[in-house]
Amino acid sequence: MKNEIMERFIKYVKMDTQSNEASSTIPTTPGQLELGRVLVAELKHIGMEEVTMDENGYVMATLPSNSTKKLATIGFLAHLDTATDMTGTNVSPQIHENFDGKAIVLNEGLGVVLSPESFPELPTYKGQTLITTDGTTLLGADDKAGITEIIVAMNYLINHPEIKHGRIRVAFTPDEEIGRGPQQFDVEAFDAEFAYTMDGGPLGELEYENFNAAAARITFKGNSVHPGTAKDKMVNANKIAMEFHSYLPAEEVPEKTEGYEGFYHLISLNGDVELANSYYIIRDFDHEGFLARKATISDIAKQLQAKYGESAIELEMNDQYYNMKEKVEPVKEIVDIAYKAMKNLDIEPDIRPIRGGTDGAQLSFKGLPTPNIFTGGENYHGKFEYISVDSMVKATQVIIEIAQLFEQEA
Repeated sequence: MKNEIMERFIKYVKMDTQSNEASSTIPTTPGQLELGRVLVAELKHIGMEEVTMDENGYVMATLPSNSTKKLATIGFLAHLDTATDMTGTNVSPQIHENFDGKAIVLNEGLGVVLSPESFPELPTYKGQTLITTDGTTLLGADDKAGITEIIVAMNYLINHPEIKHGRIRVAFTPDEEIGRGPQQFDVEAFDAEFAYTMDGGPLGELEYENFNAAAARITFKGNSVHPGTAKDKMVNANKIAMEFHSYLPAEEVPEKTEGYEGFYHLISLNGDVELANSYYIIRDFDHEGFLARKATISDIAKQLQAKYGESAIELEMNDQYYNMKEKVEPVKEIVDIAYKAMKNLDIEPDIRPIRGGTDGAQLSFKGLPTPNIFTGGENYHGKFEYISVDSMVKATQVIIEIAQLFEQEA
């Protein structure tokens, strides 16, 4: 299993599937379709049935039940795209067998070092097989690790018919990283009662709560005048954008929050004297807190409109997804089964809120309750991303164990 995991994973991460928020196509990049076609061929090759990929790049497949019991259909999902935070082109994964627990030089020429001083969890992987970047790209374990684990688990179940299980559906979705993954997902066609996203981080993560999320795009309009004659005439759009940001709580940002604490996150800021643009994401686990954060953004915009003129600030704010807890708690037995599966495999479950989002958040509100399970990776979305192959093996075993438990406890 370990060799199969490594072979598939390395193949997938070398394919550039980075999504593109500026694109209006579905999926937003052709690389996702390319990977989808590869996965369709592989799913058919291992013996999966009803293998499809629609025009939007959504891949689905079925492993039929081999049980005589009447069982719920369960699903496992992962996403095709990689994050936009750092390039996913020309990924060159580096394998570190029997890791010694010390610093790893990812790129000597650029001075990029994965060190225990910066990443204290690193020594806990001593003795394991790690896969890292070469220091110039992200790795793409988010979520090609999930894809790998699902396919390897299905292949294992097909080759071990003595393991009884119900009908299993798998799906691979595009554009999760930019929040569009579930938008065109056909829940009715997927035809499962529950599902799990394989899209978490370190060993043991089990999540069924996530942020309520919104995005705010703000346009600031100024008036450019030659600085030599600008007195009482110039209005600097950049400075209005900076003033807007100054009104937000300084401590309520990602780098200063954890656990159930929400935040405002300035993703980008660009412009000149005449025109500037800010892009924020807004996150809070509590619904009332979420509404209050959005109100804060609106109130600051109104305050600056009163100061500089209504046309000087344009605010566009949209909800992205909501806390899945509301939809998962009524069927919490699906979380309990995942918990038991981990305990059966001597994995200590780590139930925690997702400080981010997964396809499961939106899918849960579309009628498919979908908690999230670890894949084994760390430091997603950047050059220090790495994954433990040993943890990937465990994640694959969790999928298999969940399938067995649904059959045994029916």
